[in-house]
Amino acid sequence: MRIRASVAAVTGALALSALAVPAAQADDGNSVSAFTRSVETDAAVNPADDVSGDTTISNVVVNGGKAVVMGATTKKTFSVSFTATDDSGIEWAAAVLWHGSTFDNLDGGAVPNEDEAVCTKVNATTSTCKQTFTVDANYDLLNKLAGGWKVWAIAQGVDADYVQKDNAKGFNLQRMSKLTVNASPEPVVKGKTITVTGALTRADWESNKYVGLSGQSVVLQFRKAGTTNYTNVKGIKSTTGGALKTTVTASTDGYYRFTYAGIASTATVSAAGDYVDVK
Repeated sequence: MRIRASVAAVTGALALSALAVPAAQADDGNSVSAFTRSVETDAAVNPADDVSGDTTISNVVVNGGKAVVMGATTKKTFSVSFTATDDSGIEWAAAVLWHGSTFDNLDGGAVPNEDEAVCTKVNATTSTCKQTFTVDANYDLLNKLAGGWKVWAIAQGVDADYVQKDNAKGFNLQRMSKLTVNASPEPVVKGKTITVTGALTRADWESNKYVGLSGQSVVLQFRKAGTTNYTNVKGIKSTTGGALKTTVTASTDGYYRFTYAGIASTATVSAAGDYVDVK
């Protein structure tokens, strides 16, 4: 059927187009990867949503509703699930992931581990469908692909009605970040100055290392000994190489840490607290 030809064209284009990784990242003899492709879909695939009949797709969830966070060398498998409905019941469904300004101008994509989604019948008209995707930062990712991604999804009813959605759901694929903190001197006399230093880094998917992230807003927080909650002390910005440095006045025993709220391309992170004994 045309609908199966459409999904085959999309997944085939993703799987067969040229690998867009730097030469240093290429691995001789590796199987073709689905991420980081320069993708051109088959002309038979309608670039807009395509609906025939009463089939619907809803409740799309990627990675349990959380951003997909990838470290410098992370290999991760995550799922995409959605609800498909048709008055005759659902025959089959599938999803792929894509990155780019529009579906006609993709610069990256991912095909699932399964040919079709595993659809579990909820009732006579509705099924919950699920597919898994595996990403390997060592081979599959370019830094430019961090940020907003979208789910292309398709479902067909037993009566051959169908729906194809180019942007069924958006989600973030993020570079993992790390924070360090050191508060000194330890111990310190009450009323004296404490210097708090650290560094903000994030995964570089092309060198497979962590690199400094400058110019980012980071908050210094404090948790009094014997309590469980951190409170904000002051905000600062990371400088060259992701360096962090600020000072506070010693008042009571407790833990200092930096926390970073993240951006679309980079995950949130908080450092482990560093204890300071105030005399």
